Amino acid sequence: MATTRLARIATACSLALPCTLALAASEPTPTLADYQKLQERVEQLERAQSQTEQALNTERLSEKEPELVTRLKAVEFQTLEMQKQARQIEALEGVTVGASLTSVLQRVMGSGSLPSQGPSRANYRGDVSVSLPGGQMGDIDGRFFTHFRFGQGTGVGLRPTYTSTVNSTAFETAAGPDDSFAVLAQAWYQLNIPLPMGGFKPHSREHLEINVGKMDPFLFFDQNAAADDETARFMNNAFVHNPLLDSGGDVGVDAYGFSPGARLAYVNEFSKGQSWSASIGVFGSGPSSNFSGSLGKPFVIAQIDTSRKLITGLAGNYRLYVWQNGRANDFDGLPTTHRGWGLSVDQRVDEDWTVFGRMGRQNSGLVRFDRTLTLGVQTNGNRWGRSSDELGLAWGSLHTSSAYRQASADTTVAGYAATGAERSAELYYRYKLNDRVQLSPNCQWIWRAGADSSANTIKAIGFRMKVGF
Repeated sequence: MATTRLARIATACSLALPCTLALAASEPTPTLADYQKLQERVEQLERAQSQTEQALNTERLSEKEPELVTRLKAVEFQTLEMQKQARQIEALEGVTVGASLTSVLQRVMGSGSLPSQGPSRANYRGDVSVSLPGGQMGDIDGRFFTHFRFGQGTGVGLRPTYTSTVNSTAFETAAGPDDSFAVLAQAWYQLNIPLPMGGFKPHSREHLEINVGKMDPFLFFDQNAAADDETARFMNNAFVHNPLLDSGGDVGVDAYGFSPGARLAYVNEFSKGQSWSASIGVFGSGPSSNFSGSLGKPFVIAQIDTSRKLITGLAGNYRLYVWQNGRANDFDGLPTTHRGWGLSVDQRVDEDWTVFGRMGRQNSGLVRFDRTLTLGVQTNGNRWGRSSDELGLAWGSLHTSSAYRQASADTTVAGYAATGAERSAELYYRYKLNDRVQLSPNCQWIWRAGADSSANTIKAIGFRMKVGF
């Protein structure tokens, strides 16, 4: 068997050998010229390699560089740019910036304005806010918020009224009308602490919020989804916040509406679609509101609120709060302690309509009005094919306190006898021109201004434009 296999191999080799020798004989023998060409090719490759290495050692692009190097650098630049963008995105993650510019042109009809100021005024106000991540401590998240405000124009001046202004957008610094300086309106830090401590954060349905810094107290108390933003909805101060706190002055903030303080809140969201919270805030009042005096006798407010779907599954918000201001002023100018309570409600009644209201009562202190009630409705433009538009109507009553009624019976106090209540109304329409611009005509009425039964009705018309980013 083995002998036969060896014989076959020998036969195959004897047949293949002549063919191999013939092919070898047909190949030309390399000459000196061939070796020279090979050497020149090797030198070219070495020069190309040297140029490539030199080109790769610099980040600059040149027309003289090899095409391969240019392509490599282009890929490298694209990769570096993508990495840079990724780092920028990572650095900006959680950062939000908001800015708006609101301008109002307003005129008071008839004899409703102060003669010294004239019947018409224009103003503008700008707001810029930045929210930044404030770091983490385990499951505890921090957030830092800053808000800058600038503007010019104090708005129209009214004859004596309980309502402090018909244009709450007006803002001007103490530097005067010729200087449009910005002020640091707010700067506060917030900690969100999930509960229970040490639990599994994604499953947490309750948490604590702690805020410390310079704040707008109305950002956390007396909120209302339909009446809390003078740059977009109602401008009469009696409808923006609780009149006892704002127009009445019990909130105790500085000249621009802000104050240093701290807030603690517990938020419970165990039930889907329903939540409740309890919070308390302590803010500077009197000279401490602008950092010029002692922190004693602060403005303290406590609130309990809940979000419920009470009407056919539609959302509503209900807030009840009490307050005490240790450095308030009576209507005779004497400092004293004021106390009161308030209620703020907003409830959707169908897909288009929302009703809202506020109620307030002063329990201590000598104030011009001690009972307030504001009511209103708001609807979007779905019914007339403008779903992004909004129409709002509000009515309010500020009732004279018995102490002020008795004091003003002697007309040397107010110049007239204050009886009954001052009543006001406001109507606005907000037209959304595009994603950035809103246009809003506005009409207001004030009857029995300052609870003076002999006073003529004050009428004010205005036009507001807001640009937001």
